[in-house]
Amino acid sequence: MLVLGLLLMAGAAAFAGLLIAYNLSGGPDYTVTLLGSEPFTISTLGAFLGGIALTLIFGLGMWMLLAGTVMARHRGKKRRRERETARQATAERDALAGRLEGPGSSAGTADETAGHRRPAAHRPQWLRPHGHH
Repeated sequence: MLVLGLLLMAGAAAFAGLLIAYNLSGGPDYTVTLLGSEPFTISTLGAFLGGIALTLIFGLGMWMLLAGTVMARHRGKKRRRERETARQATAERDALAGRLEGPGSSAGTADETAGHRRPAAHRPQWLRPHGHH
């Protein structure tokens, strides 16, 4: 949405700039010259309405650009909250696992720092990690 809004704004601005640059001569009916060709003749009212239409297209592009920026910022905040919640849950899980192992366990061994905990004697068999009996 961000890119589409930027493209609409750039296209409307470029088209309006080309029309102004190639049509500086006046008259009641204007023959529009665009990139070396004369695609149509336009009256003063038609030029006015065309300007309004180009302004509306430019405004739509600006709105889409801003809306895309706001949505991207909102998604970033949501991801940050989810990461923080996951960190808190991990810390809580580790604290509870440390309490389950109790003070008599061998805390701080090389196996534990590598992420492998020895099963505590008071844990039921179904809670013990596989391969450690």
